[in-house]
Amino acid sequence: MFDILNQDTLYFWSAPFFLLVILIEMYFSYKTKAKNYDFKDTSTNVYFALVNFNLDLIMKAFSFLVMGFCYQYRVITWESPVIYWLVAFIGQDFLYYIHHYVDHHSRFFWAVHVTHHNSEYYNITTGFRSPVLQPLFRYMFFLPLAFLGIAPLHIMFAYAMNQNYGTLCHTNFIKSKLGWWGFFFVTPSDHRVHHASNTKYLDKNMGMVLIIWDRIFGTFQAEENEMEYEKLKFGLTKNIENRGPVNVIFHEWKEIFKDFFVHKKELSILTRIKYVFMPPGWSHDGNSKTSKELQKELLAGGKHSNSN
Repeated sequence: MFDILNQDTLYFWSAPFFLLVILIEMYFSYKTKAKNYDFKDTSTNVYFALVNFNLDLIMKAFSFLVMGFCYQYRVITWESPVIYWLVAFIGQDFLYYIHHYVDHHSRFFWAVHVTHHNSEYYNITTGFRSPVLQPLFRYMFFLPLAFLGIAPLHIMFAYAMNQNYGTLCHTNFIKSKLGWWGFFFVTPSDHRVHHASNTKYLDKNMGMVLIIWDRIFGTFQAEENEMEYEKLKFGLTKNIENRGPVNVIFHEWKEIFKDFFVHKKELSILTRIKYVFMPPGWSHDGNSKTSKELQKELLAGGKHSNSN
C-alpha cells in the first residue's frame, strides 16, 4: 500500500523543485549582491551530492539487508497507519539527531562529516554538500526503528523527507526566526548557527526537522545579531586552503594520520587512539581545545580561540 513512498521516488520528484529553488536563490543573491554563491564552491557541492548518491546506490542492497534482518525481529506491529508514520518520522529525526551529535563529538566521524562544513559559503546547494562516505555506515544509526517495526523502505523514506526539509534550511534569505514554528522546528536561523564557526555557535543545533531535541539536550543556541555577539562566520575554525575535491573530503583524515603516526608517535597507543576518537580539538596537553572547552573560556571571558 505504501510501497510508492520510497527514497528514490521522493528524490526523483523533488529534484526539479530544488533546482527551481536554487535558481531563485541564485537570482536574488545576484540582484542583492549578497555573494552567497561561488561557482567553484557550488560545483563542488553538486559533485559531492552525485558521489554520495552513487555510493548510496552501491550500499543500498547491504544496508537494506541489515535493516531487513533487524525488522524480522521487530517488537511491535503497528495497527494504526497514523501512529506508524508518526513513529517513523519522529523516530528517524531523533536518531538523526544522535547520529549528527556523534558526527560532531568524535573526530573519527567528524572526519567524514566535515565535508558538509568546510565551505565558507552558505546556500541551498550547501545542503547537497554531502559527507560522501556517510552511506557506508549511516543506516546503522537507524536500526532501532527497524526493531520498532518500521519497514526499511519507510525508514529511508522518512530520512529522505526529513533531509529535504533540512536542505531548505540552508539559506541566508529567511532572516525571521518564524515565531511559534521556530520553537518546535528547525529554521534557517537555527541552521545558520549550526554552520557558523564562531565559538559560541560551535556544535549547536543538531536537529534536522525538530529543534526540540536541541532544546531538551542542551545543544540549542539562538542566532544573535551583531550587537549581541558577532557576525556569523561560515566554514571551519581553521579553513582549508586546498579546495580540490580530494582534499575537501580527506583533509581531516590526513591530519588524523599525521597525529597518530608522526606528530604524536612518542605517546602511548591509548593516547594516540584518543586523538582519533575523542572530540575534534581534544589534546592530551591542552595545546588545542574542544568546542565545549572553548565555550567555557568564552563564558569566563576568555579568548575566541580555535578548536583545531
